[in-house]
Amino acid sequence: MSSSVPASPPHPHAMRRVVTASFVGTAIEWYDFFLYGTAAALVFNKLFFPTFDPLMGTMASFATYAVGFFARPLGGVICGHYGDRIGRKSMLVTTLMMMGLATCAIGLLPTYEAAGIWAPISLVFLRFIQGLGVGGEWAGAVLMVVEHAKQEKRGLYASWVQAGVPAGMLLATGVMSLFNLMPQETFLDWGWRVPFLLGIFLTGIGFFIRLRVLESPAFEQAKKEKPPARMPVLEVLKTHPGNVLLAMGARLAENAFFYIFTVWVLTYATEKLGLPKSTPLNGVLLGSAIQLVTIPWFGAISDRVGRRPVYLGGAFFLVLLAFPFFWLVDTQNTLLVWTAIVLGMIGHSAMYGPQAAFFSELFGTRTRYTGTSLGYQLASPLAGGLAPLIATGLLKWSDNEPWPIAVYLIVMGAITIACVFIAAETSRRSLEHEDAGSRDE
Repeated sequence: MSSSVPASPPHPHAMRRVVTASFVGTAIEWYDFFLYGTAAALVFNKLFFPTFDPLMGTMASFATYAVGFFARPLGGVICGHYGDRIGRKSMLVTTLMMMGLATCAIGLLPTYEAAGIWAPISLVFLRFIQGLGVGGEWAGAVLMVVEHAKQEKRGLYASWVQAGVPAGMLLATGVMSLFNLMPQETFLDWGWRVPFLLGIFLTGIGFFIRLRVLESPAFEQAKKEKPPARMPVLEVLKTHPGNVLLAMGARLAENAFFYIFTVWVLTYATEKLGLPKSTPLNGVLLGSAIQLVTIPWFGAISDRVGRRPVYLGGAFFLVLLAFPFFWLVDTQNTLLVWTAIVLGMIGHSAMYGPQAAFFSELFGTRTRYTGTSLGYQLASPLAGGLAPLIATGLLKWSDNEPWPIAVYLIVMGAITIACVFIAAETSRRSLEHEDAGSRDE
């Protein structure tokens, strides 16, 4: 344990700049990532897999969607390595550019009709680049805030980075909904491309904002005291393997529920129930807007009562909501469909709000970028990436009955509850201690 004096917290103005840069950059990166998910649910099956029957086209579209999730752990390891050795800021700028360029390129892709098999191959490649970018971005954005913040406000400040996710979803869903008002033929012809092309302008804004932020003081302090780990991934697996696994387990339900509620539900409501696309899209828009308030609120509560109680409350709530969610959506009543989506996203907020600070506090400064990335991103392909595919397969297996999907979500919830229950409370830990990730006795 170091005996040196920890770096003093930044001036409130500087803290606001750090939070704003992380929030805006995260929102832009997730705009890019969610835009793909919305397009995968609504148009990619028709444009890139037109020779498949409707079910297989949807499955293939969601499979390309899942590619981004499987790339995320690799992005987390690569960016975690350099983030722990070189610094947090450089990785934030790099990942933002990767996402922006890949998203713009998707908007320029020829469809299957024009390029044949090379169209879906190119789509998969660009989705992989998106996954690498977002896989490396999250931990860097979170750590810039967590390592600048005072201990008693880490949950609140870090939750604003998390709020960048619904902000990105709100922007992506809103833009796609706007262009979806076009005649269907026009939308499929060129309208869907415009939201992707807009990504390059948003990237420029985020790039400018992030360049103005100073490096994390905790990282600079740790670097002065001891050289960075040569291989952060090996060190974190040696020193905190249990915390990596617990973070993964804590993430499973949060990620799986979220992508069922916000991506897969678009396909379920339109193709199985025959609802207009605007119904579930507007529900997701409403839920995303509400999350801009509920995520920071739950983050602030976790500063007062602890990370684990808030996280467990959200997990239990979503487990109890699993069956009622589908009962409400199956009514085909617009208000009840919106209610189901909004309730799901509020429950998700209770886990997502404290999550950034919770995961960061599990690891020491020398390996915090890598450890946080591993715990967060390794669960992504197993939960969010596969959830739409699993749900589509279960729906076919059950002859269009959604109950197996509810059971699947409950199982994910049970795993998360067990992992959070086992994990230590972290809200009172000092980030300066290199044993910050060890379990409380």
